[in-house]
Amino acid sequence: MTDSAQTVPVPGAVGELYDRLTLNAMHDGTFNTNVHIGYWDTPDSEATIEEAMDRLTDVFIEHIRVDASSHVLDLGCGVGGPGLRVVARTGARVTGISISEEQIKTANRLAAEAGVADRAVFQHGDAMKLPFADASFDAVMALESLCHMPDRQQVLTEIARVLVPGGRLVLTDVFERHPRKEVRHPGIDKFCRGLMSTTADIDDYVALLHRAGLRLRSLTDVTEQTTLRLADEIAKLAAVEDRPVALDESNFFSDDAFQPSDLAGVDDFGCLLATAERP
Repeated sequence: MTDSAQTVPVPGAVGELYDRLTLNAMHDGTFNTNVHIGYWDTPDSEATIEEAMDRLTDVFIEHIRVDASSHVLDLGCGVGGPGLRVVARTGARVTGISISEEQIKTANRLAAEAGVADRAVFQHGDAMKLPFADASFDAVMALESLCHMPDRQQVLTEIARVLVPGGRLVLTDVFERHPRKEVRHPGIDKFCRGLMSTTADIDDYVALLHRAGLRLRSLTDVTEQTTLRLADEIAKLAAVEDRPVALDESNFFSDDAFQPSDLAGVDDFGCLLATAERP
């Protein structure tokens, strides 16, 4: 299923959703500075979900190759956890952007509390029309944020515009793996409805990047290390605790009765890791 067959996300509505969900998470005790999936390097990894979330950010850091002289754009920055980790581990300056005003307020508060408000700045904005000059950033990272945007091509073109020549992009995105089912798993539909998301077409991803003016460096299916393992880990926790597990985004889907464990064992719900650069 391609984007054209799916409900197109509306930026304002996505922002309002994450405003509400950020406040809910802070009020009900499920708040986590990482609003993204985890990464387990090996099938026998015993990393906790929280450790795996940090590991995914570290994978991004390995790919963007930045240092203290670099300026990084965190596209769809959530509440700032990954951006603050980039600052701490590399010394780079980070500018984060989110369509959610509540996420931005929280991210700037966390940056101030960490004493890095001079190195990490978060601002409200729409990735469809980035409020930055051409060639403003040495690297861009986007952790599962493109799935919330109405036009991946437009976003990637904007990313290419704000990157310096030689600048790198690293992103994760969700897609439906082959062979595609005649009727897709209801957990995928719940995910898309509850999070105002669409799944990408991995077959078109190289063309998307190239049309944007970016050069592909790598494109990898990381489903086993990410979405599939996360759903399985949450399903295990839910079984042990005999109740739905509220972790990070899981409490965000109450309106649509979605829990990440709904995707346990759903190996056609994929995650890709792509790295590209502006020539």
